[in-house]
Amino acid sequence: MEKRYTTWNEYLRQRFGGKVFKVPIDAGFDCPNRDGTVAYGGCTFCTVSGSGDMILEPEAPIETQFQAEIAQFHKKWPGATHYIAYFQNFTNTHGPLELLKERFEPALAQENVVGIAIGTRPDCLPEAVVTYLADIQARGFDVWLDLGLQTTFEKTSVRINRAHDYATYMDAVARCRARGLNICVHLINGLPGETAEMMLENVRRVVRDTDIQGIKLHLLHLMRKTKMVRDYHEGELQLLSRADYVDIICNQLEIIPKEIVIHRLTGDAPRELLIGPMWSLKKWEVLNAIDDEMARRGSFQGCKA
Repeated sequence: MEKRYTTWNEYLRQRFGGKVFKVPIDAGFDCPNRDGTVAYGGCTFCTVSGSGDMILEPEAPIETQFQAEIAQFHKKWPGATHYIAYFQNFTNTHGPLELLKERFEPALAQENVVGIAIGTRPDCLPEAVVTYLADIQARGFDVWLDLGLQTTFEKTSVRINRAHDYATYMDAVARCRARGLNICVHLINGLPGETAEMMLENVRRVVRDTDIQGIKLHLLHLMRKTKMVRDYHEGELQLLSRADYVDIICNQLEIIPKEIVIHRLTGDAPRELLIGPMWSLKKWEVLNAIDDEMARRGSFQGCKA
């Protein structure tokens, strides 16, 4: 079925002429709202491994992690020709510049790597780091900043312990775009206290207020041993049904301009850690339901932008 939105996979195929793997890497960074730089405890939805629960060998050297991941990928998709090194979990620009270079350069040196994607926060992009990332891009690599925002609402941000505000995000995007870096903003649907209209407004704001090239829309996964479990048990968090999630995603897609690449519409979570929603484990069923609903509506990405 032809997608009614601009997928990350199709964007990469057109850009590089074939299948491209995004290779997840754990570089051993922490977060400023975990280590006391700006707060303690981390985001209330975050597990002890950040968002890297699915990485195969998180303790191994960068080169070993890279080779293990691509070997696994090639079992399913033997025809890949290029790779993007994805520094995924925690905040991968939270550290001295020399440490960043020590972690990023071995990945960039791997054969057929054409780019780097860096999961980070808006408050961890000082000018020296932005300059270094712009230098990487000038060397011929695509640089994508996977910029965690999660919500544009300050009340929600405080509640989930993000420890930065929306203005900080807008400033970071403006400075990175001035150097030509690609921005993929992350938003979570289903955070405590947020209505479907607020989730739609999150998308409206980031599209209106900032120059972004990509967007990731995540379902909130309630994970064991996270602080958000308390919200759930106290009745302050209602997990979305699949039908509601599909409806929200389709409404969001309709207001995202066509040229913005949709990197993700749902996510993965380890079954053994997931409290809910359990329907999210059937990822392809969720994606197919989104396709079916867009087709039923006769709508496309950006049709209401």
